[in-house]
Amino acid sequence: MKAYYCDQFVLPLPEGHRFPMQKYAMVREQAVATGILRNEDLDVPDAATDEQLLYVHTEDYVRRVVGGQLTDKEIRRLGFPWSPALVQRSRRSVGGTISACRSALKRGVSVNLAGGTHHAFPEFGAGFCVFNDAAAAARTIQRESLAEKILIVDCDVHQGDGTAYIFSDDTSVFTFSIHGKRNFPFHKQASDLDIELDDGADDAAYQNALEMGLQAVFGAFVPDLMICLAGADPYIGDRLGRLSLTKAGLLARDHYVLGMCRDRRLPVAVVMAGGYARDIQDIVDIHLQTIAVAAAISPP
Repeated sequence: MKAYYCDQFVLPLPEGHRFPMQKYAMVREQAVATGILRNEDLDVPDAATDEQLLYVHTEDYVRRVVGGQLTDKEIRRLGFPWSPALVQRSRRSVGGTISACRSALKRGVSVNLAGGTHHAFPEFGAGFCVFNDAAAAARTIQRESLAEKILIVDCDVHQGDGTAYIFSDDTSVFTFSIHGKRNFPFHKQASDLDIELDDGADDAAYQNALEMGLQAVFGAFVPDLMICLAGADPYIGDRLGRLSLTKAGLLARDHYVLGMCRDRRLPVAVVMAGGYARDIQDIVDIHLQTIAVAAAISPP
């Protein structure tokens, strides 16, 4: 299974910043150390080009991000201080999802060890998301005539509002988001299918809702490719999650989603998305078990 990483482009953040950037290097290192991945499975993705970013973002927004011309209000909404490293990191994260999609279409399954920046809208970034990697990857794959119908399954605890907005009038991309009802973003967009969970939802409640949702999706849409955002933030120990899933519950989620892809011979590109547990090793553990499930269904 191919995996794409860009942790050498991790940006330095102020002390105490709540986004755990160090998780990326830890996931890559521990995935190799535990034998889930081999060094030869890993590639650094190309950075997304302006053309690829412009498939989903406005020219003005891309120009101002690249040129460091965001306003103070836009930077606060984004949640990251601007720097050239932020631009490079964000381009590579999008490039990783594009590469994972291409690889999945050849191999059946692939992973971006970053990605999941689903709060980015065409004209602004928000919630630690500069560019929308899943949206840009979906558009790129379609422009390259590699797939026509694409399903985006968003299992991050926060609704994929930017992704839902981008594809709101596009029947070739189906957006499904399962997320916390009372969590960020507080103004939700309309995905093709949204399932909202009450605070404290546990493993059983989540799994029942997920199975119902995916069965409805596959009853209504026949995709050529899935992009799955496998967020670690539904975890009970997540600072920003508000749900009560255990690691075992998140593992069951991954087995179910990726098992459906295996059974349908549906290529799937998996991205890591969010995770904000107090103990960063918990985030890493959850991402590692996602990668392990993906690797297990990968053909030899």
